[in-house]
Amino acid sequence: MAKRIEHMLATHWMGVLCTVGKNGPIGSPVEYYAEGMAVYILPQPGSPKLQALQRDPRVCFAIHAENSGWASVRGAQLFGEARLIEPGTPEHVHAMGIYRWESSAVQLGKPLDEAPQVQLVRIDPERVVYTEQWLRKDGFGPRQIWHRDASKAGGSRTYSH
Repeated sequence: MAKRIEHMLATHWMGVLCTVGKNGPIGSPVEYYAEGMAVYILPQPGSPKLQALQRDPRVCFAIHAENSGWASVRGAQLFGEARLIEPGTPEHVHAMGIYRWESSAVQLGKPLDEAPQVQLVRIDPERVVYTEQWLRKDGFGPRQIWHRDASKAGGSRTYSH
């Protein structure tokens, strides 16, 4: 299951970051890039989502693939805690090597001489709910659960309307 999740993360670049704000949930569409299961997001400094993460690091990050009907639905919800990475650290340099900031900079008319020196968000999920309707063709439930802690049972979920 981990390989399917990693493939999905690697082949997409937009998701919804859900945080816990002062007045309730905040869902923000964001650009992201992944290394394995680790997701990197470059939030706007001072944004409500960044302020929410500073108060409460619990997040849900969701992505979905394009589809042409229920048989092709595919998506993932990553649950865990976000960690802020400070500029000027080796980890920030590494993360900016993964985060494709140059393409956004060109589109936004920003300079390309240096990677943005702002905090990055890293999410290392504890649990992932992966949905792929095509798994039914192979006899599996379309909703599979992955846990970082291998001792927790993974499995599938069946939902009805």
